[in-house]
Amino acid sequence: MTHVLVTGGAGFVGSHVVDHLVDAGYDVTVVDNLTDQVHDGKPEYLNDDATYVWGDVRDRDLMTDLLTEADVLNHQASAVGVGQSMYEIERYVEVNTLATARLLDILVTEEIDLEKLVVASSMSLYGEGAYYCPDCDAARYPTRRRERDMADGVWEHRCERCEGALEARPTSEEKPLDSTSVYAITKRDQEDLCRAVGRAYDIPTVALRYFNIYGSRQSLDNPYTGVCAIFSSRIKNGNPPLLFEDGAQSRDFVHVSDVARANVAAVEAPIADEAINVGTGNPHTIRDIADALIDEYGASDTVEPEVADDFRAGDIRHCYADTSRAERLLEFTASVSLRDGIEELVGWAETREAEDNFEDAHDELKQRGLIRDS
Repeated sequence: MTHVLVTGGAGFVGSHVVDHLVDAGYDVTVVDNLTDQVHDGKPEYLNDDATYVWGDVRDRDLMTDLLTEADVLNHQASAVGVGQSMYEIERYVEVNTLATARLLDILVTEEIDLEKLVVASSMSLYGEGAYYCPDCDAARYPTRRRERDMADGVWEHRCERCEGALEARPTSEEKPLDSTSVYAITKRDQEDLCRAVGRAYDIPTVALRYFNIYGSRQSLDNPYTGVCAIFSSRIKNGNPPLLFEDGAQSRDFVHVSDVARANVAAVEAPIADEAINVGTGNPHTIRDIADALIDEYGASDTVEPEVADDFRAGDIRHCYADTSRAERLLEFTASVSLRDGIEELVGWAETREAEDNFEDAHDELKQRGLIRDS
């Protein structure tokens, strides 16, 4: 039986990956340090058919022992959060970049023969998504918006050549990368390190570029997690979801069960040295998400989204996935609709306590100059 080692396998995404791997017949070992920001002790959803080792991926001796027994490495462990990464720079680089480098160093120095390496990458390394200028009839890849425009509430990109309005288009894996946060840079490091070592040592390697993941098991107390969980905490505590900019910025929201399926497909597909988007190909605005959650919680009489009249430094406007490579190489297409996914998330969240820590995190970012008034 193929033995898969899943780092971060007790976390939000990792635990769903473990469940799907176990269901697919794999022998699964998990290593996780149960970081306090995400976990309050061991979660109740741990899979009884997996083996759990409580430790840190930065522990070289531990990881040497675990990797020696593994046929496949599924590397999910990361420090997550764009805003927090901008003032906890050393920790993010240590947990994401250095820890990944150490895992790869073990593979090489111990001459471990892996059948497959799957690493969790991120859409954040794209920066802005892909765009099209109808006036110029040309693709455009804008970088960061001008500070003075955002301060004036001008949110949308204009064509660099004709100043015409740009239209968002699906972002393919060929789009030039423009990482705009420490988190994004470290995710790019993870992907680049794994693929480079995979090429050099003939380890079939797949980097899955996750778009905006949501669903059950995402921490409702962590104010640096995904927007669906943050909004859920706000709504459950009777507070309005706060929208940066005007709330019309769009993202690709993919349910965690689909992400888990993509991981199993990446383990099994006969491919190597690939970066593959994992998304739905369908954009939704942040206001859409707030409205959908309020409706599902039945809170429309008491709560409504609130535009914050500020913006976050380095935020992008639009980005959603071109999914054609995933369809071609993994035979993977996301199957959970936003409506069904929101229903699943809220059904799970209704059984959980949620501490709304958003305002503390918002104030912290503002004090550090990472949130600015418009």
